[in-house]
Amino acid sequence: MNGVVRMRDVVVVGGGCYGTFYATQLAKAKERGKADFRSVIVVDRDGRCRARRELPPASDRAFVTAEWGAFFDTFLGSARRSLPFEPGDYIVPSPHMPHLMFEWVRRRAELRWPQRGIAVELVPGQLDMPYDRIGADRTRFVSFAGWICPTHCIEPAVCPAIGAPRTWEMADAIVAVAERLRRAGRRVYGPALFVCKHHVFGVGTFAVDAVLAGDGIVASAGAHHEPASVLVGTISSCHGAVNLLSIGPERSAISHQPSAVSCGEGG
Repeated sequence: MNGVVRMRDVVVVGGGCYGTFYATQLAKAKERGKADFRSVIVVDRDGRCRARRELPPASDRAFVTAEWGAFFDTFLGSARRSLPFEPGDYIVPSPHMPHLMFEWVRRRAELRWPQRGIAVELVPGQLDMPYDRIGADRTRFVSFAGWICPTHCIEPAVCPAIGAPRTWEMADAIVAVAERLRRAGRRVYGPALFVCKHHVFGVGTFAVDAVLAGDGIVASAGAHHEPASVLVGTISSCHGAVNLLSIGPERSAISHQPSAVSCGEGG
């Protein structure tokens, strides 16, 4: 079949109104020969979420009751990069989900380097976007939209909100941020970008391969045993959530030994 979007497993983040819509659209796309996949996995911590209540039974749909972080620790921890010409796995994010992929690579870094300081830094400087807000967890939420976007917008070449060509691309802007930080003398790797693009029937996805590649960038950044930062972003063409992941220097084994106490003192 020509023009068929081929995937392996598709993870829908959240089983509320958005997740129910995305799972429904994926099923329609497959039924009409526009998409092919092994399974759609809807993940929500509520075992009675809307998707589970409203979606009909399907042999290629599964529900997982779990916290998103715990689910991705297992799912991505055992994932592998897809081979050439092999369908890959994809993630369908919720418009309101936290920066889950950054949290995953951060946890991976903590496991990889238990003796090094792993910290979340705020991306510094002006980003020159109409929307720029800082979350409590130091995530910087940015957008080129100075307006309310249409629901389920696929971010076409002509922006439906303003009726004019879209002249921006978030990936280019975040790459420029990384270059600016390097010119300022920061040891910054990346960016590691998880780019959500319209895939089929109004459903946006980013590839699991991109998440694994981002984890690889973090691993490379820390391989030189020196302090480094990785710019990480989950983005679409118009919107994004970005963080800096800071990797501290290796701690000397000597620094972890207790200080010697002179005989007759300290008692």
